Amino acid sequence: MAAGLAELLAGCDVRRFPEGTRTAEDAARAVGCGLGQIVKSLVFSAGGRPVVALVSGSNRLDPERLAGLAGGPVAKLDADTARAVTGFSIGGVPPFGHATDLPVYVDRDLLGHDLVWAAAGRPDSVFAIAPERLVELSRGQVADLSATAPGSVESPENPPAERNGGRK
Repeated sequence: MAAGLAELLAGCDVRRFPEGTRTAEDAARAVGCGLGQIVKSLVFSAGGRPVVALVSGSNRLDPERLAGLAGGPVAKLDADTARAVTGFSIGGVPPFGHATDLPVYVDRDLLGHDLVWAAAGRPDSVFAIAPERLVELSRGQVADLSATAPGSVESPENPPAERNGGRK
């Protein structure tokens, strides 16, 4: 774990899972939480500059929404470029503590949970954090990022109680 990230994670509940937490589904299964409580850290190029989108595990990012926020066409970065700009490999990119100063956009649906889980710099480690603290530490801009925004889609895989981590 990078020194800067270690400082930011001081006091957080960091958990390591040798079987890996590379995907949102893997992380939710390992932690024992709802898929919507997993923070997917997605690294893109928007208007020619790298950006990070923090998206609920139960949502699919809408590239047009991100493009509108970030100011240009969106394309996923390749693994090498993502690692160069964040300092971390795909599957372990944390929401903050990146190697370069990157704009961060936070899926509004994450704020509907008491706790969310994000990558802790390795593809086998995650940490719990209150969504408000996530926004603060990432210096993120909260926005409707999902393909179904505004608001969450309720589905059998994402019922309100699961999505909200018990919040009403």
